[in-house]
Amino acid sequence: MSDKAAIDQLVSHYKDLKNEIHKVIVGQDDVVDQVLISIFSNGHCLLVGVPGLAKTLLVNTISDCLGLGFNRIQFTPDLMPSDIIGAEILNDKREFKFVKGPLFTNIILADEINRTPPKTQSALLEAMQERSVTMAGTSYKLPAPFFVLATQNPIEQEGTYPLPEAQLDRFMFNIWVDYPTFAEEMAIVKSTTTNQTVNLNQILSGDQIMQYQDLIRRIPVADNVLEYAVKLVAKTRINDESAPAITKNYITWGAGPRASQYLIVGAKCHAALNGKYSPDIEDVKAVAKPILRHRLVRNYRAEAEGYSMDRIIEELMG
Repeated sequence: MSDKAAIDQLVSHYKDLKNEIHKVIVGQDDVVDQVLISIFSNGHCLLVGVPGLAKTLLVNTISDCLGLGFNRIQFTPDLMPSDIIGAEILNDKREFKFVKGPLFTNIILADEINRTPPKTQSALLEAMQERSVTMAGTSYKLPAPFFVLATQNPIEQEGTYPLPEAQLDRFMFNIWVDYPTFAEEMAIVKSTTTNQTVNLNQILSGDQIMQYQDLIRRIPVADNVLEYAVKLVAKTRINDESAPAITKNYITWGAGPRASQYLIVGAKCHAALNGKYSPDIEDVKAVAKPILRHRLVRNYRAEAEGYSMDRIIEELMG
């Protein structure tokens, strides 16, 4: 099958997948799109929103539709690295045997990831970057495909530990989950206060997902699109000669090269899911906010003058 035919097939599967997800999830189109882009791009994503907005239900529904293994880890202040990675135990033969933890599956829902101490948060770093974990000097490969979809509550900060910048950078997307509209909330209440059950169909297998991930990487990108993405990231750095006034006035720290990489991969995936065979600048702009918003650090002046991260990114895109 040619790459063009494969992209056409991906579009068909994508539409079927969205229809299946919306049997359970009402609205949240942008959130669903961004989570699926991160999966097809082989990236991880952080879902930020107040409790009760179906973040957990969304991740669970997607795993059912993709026919992938799924584990939910509730992050708490007393969670230890061995609780997620696994531990070595002494068996009957008085030999140490590694017992795998819940991390060994395809999709990990790291619920309220900012509620656990940095030591446990850092245990995810190797898994997210290398798709493997190390225990007692031995490396263990995680199942493929592997995704971490983490949730974070933005308003209840008591008893939380801010995610280190190194870990935030491992997330491809920072996805803001907002309240539903009035009509959407009416539909949610109507569908969830009865005893009706929804049967979900599996749309894709793990092998198909990995084939589509390879396909996304093969999509060609024009030099002007590549240049736009790299220049956009460079403009977020206050010491760069291309940095505009808004960067120097409102940003303390800019994005690194991983942001440029994700902008291009995300733009490729966004283009493919919309039936295009190569991304343009509009595809880069479409994924810029969720890719950049957790990689920039605003200063006090930005907060005092009400400059949100999204507003800063919009002005940088021009």
